[in-house]
Amino acid sequence: MKPKRIFLVRHGESEGNLDRQTYASKQDYKLLLTEEGKKQADAAGEQIKQMIGDGSVLFYVSPLWRTRNTFEYIARRFLPEKFTWKEDPRLREQEWGHFRDLKANIQIDNERNLFGTFYYRIKDGESCADVYDRVSDFLHSLYRDFEKPHFPENVVIITHGMTLRLFLMRWYHWTVEEFESYRNPRNCEIVVMERNDTTSKFKLLSDLKRKNIPDGDKYEWKFIKAPQFKPPQ
Repeated sequence: MKPKRIFLVRHGESEGNLDRQTYASKQDYKLLLTEEGKKQADAAGEQIKQMIGDGSVLFYVSPLWRTRNTFEYIARRFLPEKFTWKEDPRLREQEWGHFRDLKANIQIDNERNLFGTFYYRIKDGESCADVYDRVSDFLHSLYRDFEKPHFPENVVIITHGMTLRLFLMRWYHWTVEEFESYRNPRNCEIVVMERNDTTSKFKLLSDLKRKNIPDGDKYEWKFIKAPQFKPPQ
């Protein structure tokens, strides 16, 4: 049974968000929430609780420590008998390689922006296309879960900014250019998808921030009509 709503949540502010130099001395997966990040996660839990009331919920959580942190603060708003949770490594952050300093961060950002975010593969890491593939595999598992009897009314997926955006790309069949036109959500920003009872399709209720794509980064269709972007339903 499909849930009524799917909530996508980026983790709260982490040590790496506060100081990118932290990546030079601490593994990416070990980064924790800052005090501000904890407040953001607690507020996100309250917001989700207000939206679903006493409804049941299943959490899917990235295994990185900052997403685990975020989940724990959000889950405190729910009675133990009202939620279950699963950890899924396919929801992890895009891999940026191993230890890296601020200079390397800036270089990767500049090169990726010049080359194209979706296709650029980070040395010893991943491209967005790689993350898209594992998100696709996660969706197959999610669909199978939907078929289980007494599936919860709500799903909360706690992940990372780029992974969240690629989840939406895969779900709503965005083109690469449409994906590139969106920005990552802010820390602990909640993206809401709600099921239409008539069509069983999920409408994207949240407004995502957009950015302009240079004309040179858009494919010029010559022999067939370019696909027209429609807001997700």
